[in-house]
Amino acid sequence: MVAAVLCFAAWAQNAHAQEVQKLARAVDDHYNHLRSLQSDFTETYRGDGAERVEAGTLWLKKPRKMRWEYRSPKEKLFVSDGQAVWFYLPAERQLRKTTLRKLDDLRSPLAFLLGKTKLENELRGLSKVVDQSPLGAGNTLLRGVPRAMVGAAGAASEVQLEITPSDQIVRIVLVETDGATTEFRFAGWKENLELSDGRFKFTPPPGVETVEGELGP
Repeated sequence: MVAAVLCFAAWAQNAHAQEVQKLARAVDDHYNHLRSLQSDFTETYRGDGAERVEAGTLWLKKPRKMRWEYRSPKEKLFVSDGQAVWFYLPAERQLRKTTLRKLDDLRSPLAFLLGKTKLENELRGLSKVVDQSPLGAGNTLLRGVPRAMVGAAGAASEVQLEITPSDQIVRIVLVETDGATTEFRFAGWKENLELSDGRFKFTPPPGVETVEGELGP
């Protein structure tokens, strides 16, 4: 009986791993065939008893171009042309610039969506979440540890992805080592739009000083 139980456990574990692998490959295939994406997003930070909710529109384009336009509660802009990254706060007339290679920011993992990388390479120990329910009926939750962030200061200790039956990612939750979480929810994905490279460039307005180095929060 013990041997039978052990055999069943091994079979169940293998079946679970194959299911996760199949789903990860389906997500890879979906995004690796896209040239561009657009979505409305809501970003929610929870930590130290505080909660901050922001919203706007996101555009992504190969290779590794991003534009996050925040509209509420205040305007701000996060833009990458695939090499340089700008973070602009219009109300404070503050602009910071760095390179994508040096970027240590929770928004940066989104760049892999239109890359040629694999979820199983990006997230160690990729597995199905069984202790939580997805927000959408029929969706699946996966979790893993982001390889690029292991050991980094303020790094995420876990990333959760909510995936629809059509292999789209509609929610990403980043859990930091101190327990704080940043959740991105996406709605109304539009795929393969004609997006000009100019959308991912940024020219500082007159009188705004550019500070190069790490980006502000």
